Amino acid sequence: GQEGLLAGFTESKELGAFEAQWNARKTLMAGFTTVRNLGDDGATLALREAIARGWAEGPRIVDAGRSISTTSGHMDRRLGVVEDLHPVMNIENLCDGADECRKAVRNQVARGADVIKIATTGGVNSRIGAGLGKQMFDDEAKAIVETARLYGKKVAVHAHGADGITLALKMGADSVEHGTLMDDEAIALFRKSGAYYVPTLSTVNGYLERIAKDPNAYPPAVRAKIDWRIGITGKALEKAVPAGVKIAFGTDAGVSKHGRNADEFELLVKHGMTPMQAIAAATVNAADLLGLAKEVGSIEPGKSADIIAVSGDPLKDVRVLKSVGFVMRAGVVHKQ
Repeated sequence: GQEGLLAGFTESKELGAFEAQWNARKTLMAGFTTVRNLGDDGATLALREAIARGWAEGPRIVDAGRSISTTSGHMDRRLGVVEDLHPVMNIENLCDGADECRKAVRNQVARGADVIKIATTGGVNSRIGAGLGKQMFDDEAKAIVETARLYGKKVAVHAHGADGITLALKMGADSVEHGTLMDDEAIALFRKSGAYYVPTLSTVNGYLERIAKDPNAYPPAVRAKIDWRIGITGKALEKAVPAGVKIAFGTDAGVSKHGRNADEFELLVKHGMTPMQAIAAATVNAADLLGLAKEVGSIEPGKSADIIAVSGDPLKDVRVLKSVGFVMRAGVVHKQ
């Protein structure tokens, strides 16, 4: 059959987990030779170095360290945890007020973060029923972006509500993850700023699969947000694509399954992108967002030899990208 040869995919929204090394290998075998990991307990910072030195098998990693939010914001790991345990939980990633937010950025830079990840709104998985609107003040977000720039770091922003999306874009964010309630003002700001939108549509697959196994898998407050997210998935992308918003590929793997990253392609096409646009989102666009356009994202002289092959023509059926038969990263064959 026909073989399709492509540049290795770049994933711009991956979440680490305790099984980080195994997840990294599964992701590489799926054809994703570069990933941007937007927050975990810090394990991926070490894994990034192990892969770079050839000690572990996986994609090259652009890592955010720990994600930053306000107290009781989306990244406050104490939410839903018995109060007796709070004193032993690390909250260096939480900040209230501009000065604390500057320090939170500097803490992640000191840990070796490549990019800064923040949350300007609530989250679907947050164990709090406070909704998905704005949860960070303008001066806090501005301080984070300005401090990140001092160290040459890009800023990725988790945002669902329109007010949190517009805040992120006005303050100079490089990308917005989820962007679920994107409105006309947000679209105009995306166009003006050149920031990327990362839709993360395949999170719904993770939710649906977990609920199918256990209908009570989520607390009621979280389940209500999940049901809402499932119903509205793809609506923002359907507005963003015809408006000319730049799209980068990202899955929120960890919510959805690692190694199933390519499921996102089918959803991108379902909600308004052509197969070529979806592939570009995972190659040239994602490479540009990660600041790696000179190294990855296309097959050409001088770039890293990141090459994958699939059976069939993805421009006719994007689902063939779920079955990658050959993977080369940096000239080393990992799958054939």
